[in-house]
Amino acid sequence: MPLEELRNTVALIDKEIIALIARRQKAAREIGVIKHREGLPIQDSGQREAVLERVLDAAVEQGIDPAAVQRIFSILIGMSEETQREFTGEGNLP
Repeated sequence: MPLEELRNTVALIDKEIIALIARRQKAAREIGVIKHREGLPIQDSGQREAVLERVLDAAVEQGIDPAAVQRIFSILIGMSEETQREFTGEGNLP
Protein backbone atom coordinates (compact mmCIF):
# COMPACT_ATOMS: atom_id res chain seq x y z
CA MET A 1 0.00 0.00 0.00
CA PRO A 2 1.41 3.45 -0.89
CA LEU A 3 2.53 5.78 1.91
CA GLU A 4 -0.22 8.35 1.35
CA GLU A 5 -2.89 5.66 1.43
CA LEU A 6 -1.51 4.31 4.70
CA ARG A 7 -1.50 7.82 6.17
CA ASN A 8 -5.12 8.25 5.12
CA THR A 9 -5.94 4.95 6.82
CA VAL A 10 -4.25 6.15 10.01
CA ALA A 11 -6.19 9.44 9.82
CA LEU A 12 -9.47 7.53 9.59
CA ILE A 13 -8.49 5.35 12.54
CA ASP A 14 -7.60 8.50 14.51
CA LYS A 15 -11.12 9.84 13.89
CA GLU A 16 -12.58 6.55 15.11
CA ILE A 17 -10.44 6.72 18.25
CA ILE A 18 -11.67 10.28 18.92
CA ALA A 19 -15.28 9.14 18.49
CA LEU A 20 -14.69 6.30 20.95
CA ILE A 21 -13.12 8.69 23.46
CA ALA A 22 -16.18 10.93 23.11
CA ARG A 23 -18.44 7.92 23.81
CA ARG A 24 -16.32 7.04 26.83
CA GLN A 25 -16.60 10.62 28.13
CA LYS A 26 -20.38 10.56 27.66
CA ALA A 27 -20.56 7.38 29.74
CA ALA A 28 -18.27 9.01 32.34
CA ARG A 29 -20.69 11.95 32.56
CA GLU A 30 -23.56 9.56 33.21
CA ILE A 31 -21.48 7.77 35.84
CA GLY A 32 -20.74 11.17 37.40
CA VAL A 33 -24.46 11.92 37.68
CA ILE A 34 -25.03 8.61 39.47
CA LYS A 35 -22.02 9.08 41.78
CA HIS A 36 -23.17 12.60 42.66
CA ARG A 37 -26.74 11.47 43.31
CA GLU A 38 -25.57 8.55 45.48
CA GLY A 39 -22.87 10.51 47.30
CA LEU A 40 -20.06 8.33 45.96
CA PRO A 41 -16.49 9.58 45.54
CA ILE A 42 -15.24 10.45 42.06
CA GLN A 43 -12.03 8.47 42.43
CA ASP A 44 -12.33 4.73 42.87
CA SER A 45 -8.90 3.13 43.12
CA GLY A 46 -10.34 -0.38 42.79
CA GLN A 47 -12.06 0.52 39.54
CA ARG A 48 -8.93 2.28 38.25
CA GLU A 49 -6.85 -0.83 38.96
CA ALA A 50 -9.46 -3.09 37.33
CA VAL A 51 -9.45 -0.97 34.17
CA LEU A 52 -5.66 -0.87 34.01
CA GLU A 53 -5.45 -4.63 34.49
CA ARG A 54 -8.11 -5.23 31.82
CA VAL A 55 -6.35 -3.04 29.25
CA LEU A 56 -2.98 -4.60 30.09
CA ASP A 57 -4.42 -8.03 29.28
CA ALA A 58 -6.02 -6.73 26.08
CA ALA A 59 -2.75 -5.10 24.99
CA VAL A 60 -0.86 -8.35 25.53
CA GLU A 61 -3.50 -10.22 23.50
CA GLN A 62 -3.10 -7.70 20.66
CA GLY A 63 0.70 -7.79 20.79
CA ILE A 64 1.14 -4.12 21.65
CA ASP A 65 3.14 -2.46 24.43
CA PRO A 66 1.07 -2.95 27.61
CA ALA A 67 2.89 -0.20 29.53
CA ALA A 68 2.10 2.33 26.79
CA VAL A 69 -1.54 1.24 26.74
CA GLN A 70 -1.74 1.62 30.52
CA ARG A 71 -0.31 5.16 30.24
CA ILE A 72 -2.94 6.03 27.63
CA PHE A 73 -5.70 4.64 29.82
CA SER A 74 -4.39 6.48 32.87
CA ILE A 75 -4.92 9.66 30.86
CA LEU A 76 -8.41 8.53 29.82
CA ILE A 77 -9.30 7.70 33.43
CA GLY A 78 -8.09 11.16 34.47
CA MET A 79 -10.27 12.72 31.77
CA SER A 80 -13.24 10.73 33.04
CA GLU A 81 -12.64 11.81 36.62
CA GLU A 82 -12.40 15.44 35.54
CA THR A 83 -15.65 15.10 33.59
CA GLN A 84 -17.32 13.60 36.66
CA ARG A 85 -16.11 16.50 38.82
CA GLU A 86 -18.32 18.80 36.72
CA PHE A 87 -21.21 17.63 38.88
CA THR A 88 -19.54 18.55 42.16
CA GLY A 89 -18.26 21.95 41.06
CA GLU A 90 -14.67 20.78 41.57
CA GLY A 91 -13.80 20.42 37.89
CA ASN A 92 -11.65 22.60 35.69
CA LEU A 93 -13.64 22.09 32.51
CA PRO A 94 -15.26 25.10 30.85
